[in-house]
Amino acid sequence: MGGDVVIFIISVLIIAVLIFISILLTGKRVYHFDKEDYQAKFLAIENKLMKENVSSYSMAVIEADKLLDKALHEMGTPGKTMGDRLKRSGSKFTDINSVWRAHKLRNAIAHESGLEIGFKQANTALSIYKQALKDLGAI
Repeated sequence: MGGDVVIFIISVLIIAVLIFISILLTGKRVYHFDKEDYQAKFLAIENKLMKENVSSYSMAVIEADKLLDKALHEMGTPGKTMGDRLKRSGSKFTDINSVWRAHKLRNAIAHESGLEIGFKQANTALSIYKQALKDLGAI
């Protein structure tokens, strides 16, 4: 009878350890960013956006998109492209539709020759990227 109790206790401990490992592997992972680095990089992007410099509008959007992609990549979000990573991480953002709109704007800038965007459009996109980085805990 004593041996049965020991086997039972060992079995319960093994099951508990397996459940704990399973929770760790499938649970929500928290990535710890270098917030100062991300904040400095985003501030530099914001400072490059100048109302009197039309060419700064597109560059600011592209750089902000790259920074968000870097954060998703560092978190280990799978996907070959930013779009793939966004598809897999939609629940991490307060407004995934806005993030998609900003990313589509970036794609239009990168792939449509001669596309010019306005200051308000660029500024709105930067606000969206900033919130997305906050949602991830990067800034």
